[in-house]
Amino acid sequence: MSASRTKLYVDKQNGKWMGVCAGIADYTGVDVIWVRVGAAMLTLLGGFPWTLVAYFMIAWMAPAKPYGLYESAEDEKFWQRVRSNPKRSTAEVRSKFRDIDRRLAEIESFYVGRNNRLAEEIDRLR
Repeated sequence: MSASRTKLYVDKQNGKWMGVCAGIADYTGVDVIWVRVGAAMLTLLGGFPWTLVAYFMIAWMAPAKPYGLYESAEDEKFWQRVRSNPKRSTAEVRSKFRDIDRRLAEIESFYVGRNNRLAEEIDRLR
C-alpha cells in the first residue's frame, strides 16, 4: 500500500464538516467525540480566531484519508500505538516475535525429541 499509516489525514468519511476532528481522532486514537468537544471548548474559552485558523489550515494542508487504510480494527489500533510511542511499539513487536520463536522451538523439540518415529522419518528423508 502506498499510503503512509503514520501521518495525519483528514477523515472526510467519518467527519461531520471537513473531517479534521475525525482525522485527529484517528491519528491519536482518542474517541472523535472528545476531540470535537475539546476543539469546541478551546474555541469558546479564548482560542476563537486561532483554533479556526488552525482548523482550516489542517483541512487545507492535510491529505484525505485513503479508503481502506487499515485492514481491520486491530490494525488501526496497532498503528495508533505506533504513532503515539514508536519505541514501545517496536519493543512489543520484538517481544511477540521472541514469544513466537520460543513457542516454535518448544513445538520442534516436542515433535523431534520425543517422537522417535517422526525423527526416523526425517532421517530417512535426508
